Amino acid sequence: MSAGFDGRAFCRTLTPLPGVYRMLDAEGRLLYVGKASNLKKRVGSYFTRATRLSPKIQAMLGRTASIEVTVTHTETEALLLENNLIKQQRPRYNVTLRDDKSFPWIYLSSDQEFPRLTFHRGRRSGPGRYFGPYPNAGAVRASINQLQKLFRIRNCEDAFFRHRTRPCLQYQIKRCTAPCAGLINAEAYREDVRHAELFLEGRGNEVIDMLVPRMEAAARRLDYELAARYRDQIADLKRVQLRQHISGAGGDHDIVAAAANEQGGCVQIFFVRGGLHLGNRTFFFNNSEGAGAEEILNAFLTQYYLDGEGKQALPDEILISHPLPELPALAAALSETAGHRVRIRHEARGGRAHWLAMAGENARHALAQREWMSGGEREQREALQKALGLPALPERIECFDISHTRGEATVGACVVFGPAGPIKSDYRRYNIEGITAGDDYAAMRQVVERRYGRVQREEGRLPDLVLIDGGSGQVSQALGVLQELGVADTPVVGVAKGPGRKPGQETLVLAQGRGTLTLPPDSAALHLIQRIRDEAHRFAITGHRQRRARRRNTSILEEIEGIGSRRRRTLIQHFGGLRGVARAGVEDLRQVPGISRELARRIYERFHAL
Repeated sequence: MSAGFDGRAFCRTLTPLPGVYRMLDAEGRLLYVGKASNLKKRVGSYFTRATRLSPKIQAMLGRTASIEVTVTHTETEALLLENNLIKQQRPRYNVTLRDDKSFPWIYLSSDQEFPRLTFHRGRRSGPGRYFGPYPNAGAVRASINQLQKLFRIRNCEDAFFRHRTRPCLQYQIKRCTAPCAGLINAEAYREDVRHAELFLEGRGNEVIDMLVPRMEAAARRLDYELAARYRDQIADLKRVQLRQHISGAGGDHDIVAAAANEQGGCVQIFFVRGGLHLGNRTFFFNNSEGAGAEEILNAFLTQYYLDGEGKQALPDEILISHPLPELPALAAALSETAGHRVRIRHEARGGRAHWLAMAGENARHALAQREWMSGGEREQREALQKALGLPALPERIECFDISHTRGEATVGACVVFGPAGPIKSDYRRYNIEGITAGDDYAAMRQVVERRYGRVQREEGRLPDLVLIDGGSGQVSQALGVLQELGVADTPVVGVAKGPGRKPGQETLVLAQGRGTLTLPPDSAALHLIQRIRDEAHRFAITGHRQRRARRRNTSILEEIEGIGSRRRRTLIQHFGGLRGVARAGVEDLRQVPGISRELARRIYERFHAL
């Protein structure tokens, strides 16, 4: 305690009523804000149990020069006041939730003849319905892809839709019924929209009950193709329900688990809406070193649900990993905020207990992974998020590069980086065919189309950021493909080489008309981009050289009519290799057994036409 401040004497003057207390240092700066159902007991505990307090709290008390209190009528009022003060003044010793972007939602429009199903983040003011919230953009994209597979509803931009006259890639991969090309009428399309709406409400069984009679009727009409489509749709619906449904957990729930160690704390939250598991999300905290899991959990519940993102869609029930002493007041405050009763429970049985345990395991794993990740790696990703204005920390980054020699043996490459660095099992190379030699734009379009077309078909994971080794032309090609696939919200950035191709002078080409960005040479974000870009270049050029070598070693002789494996082997043995064959004249070639004058002429012309 600061010299001159007698905490025990001060506590004797306090009331046993509920309220908020504020600890200040000698200069009047706010150190800590706390709430209490009994101010006298709560504040007094700091001075009667000083030896059992954590080092962090002892350090705070050592700086405390005065304490101010505000008496409230109820504990709920104290809770709300505490949350407002923490948000406004950010005291040094309070555990505070780190700032983050808003949650994404699924938006189903209602003001068009053919409504669209799309990703949405921000204010929910458009005509239509919003489903969520979802934990992250990846969960939304995965759900939209799943819904498109089940119901084939468009998710393209209206401007793109209005100017189409033929089906796009979405139709080709069976994710859309192509209303833009008139391949489905408005009534049938609206029926698919209604089915998707029911599914998003957690009423998938009703959709199945509607589809079964239609399948049977189509079979009676001998329309076996339509009956098979209904059959497959029903099977897909049942498979999705089996994978997503939480046993015994109908309705809307948030499952919240906290974990803490000496370095800090985190919270893992699982979202359940209509009995379907939508995904999970991890939150980290500032000033949480030395805090216990209960303190972390309490800080999360008040800051997240009373004045944070969770306020947007409070569920009917919140399951928590640790018992907290002030749950009745918190439940009352949340119910008042939500406009309906919100229950907070610690004990759970059956399926709910399983999911609560899983949330706890995920929280501990996330904390261990964050501790394991090097500080430099995380610093680079945080700098990249800030520099590019990304909605969340980019965990999965994919980078594309094209490599060729004057148009020969063109190869496209994709490398993948996760939180721990390169994920080499996800690297892919693509042999580019069917384009004009040296057309880098067409090559980039082909490789991006092949990459993400397959990701969409197989319901794989899309990246948080796409890097393109190239300028605005290559970026435009990549964006065109992503727009056709309905994932144009995926951030795309081009990495254009600077003057003299010198490292540190790269220009970042931002998509969606956001212009360009040049980062300083010592930028941590730029260093990460350079590392990923250089790895993509290495992987692409290695593949190109291998393909070029194979082509030059074998394919030239294989392309000549009349040269089989035996004559090819004889030629290479006679001249000591392919280079010797290329240098030989017609008369030299004639000396090889089995090579006629006409065949020798064709061999000579084939090599010298290159």
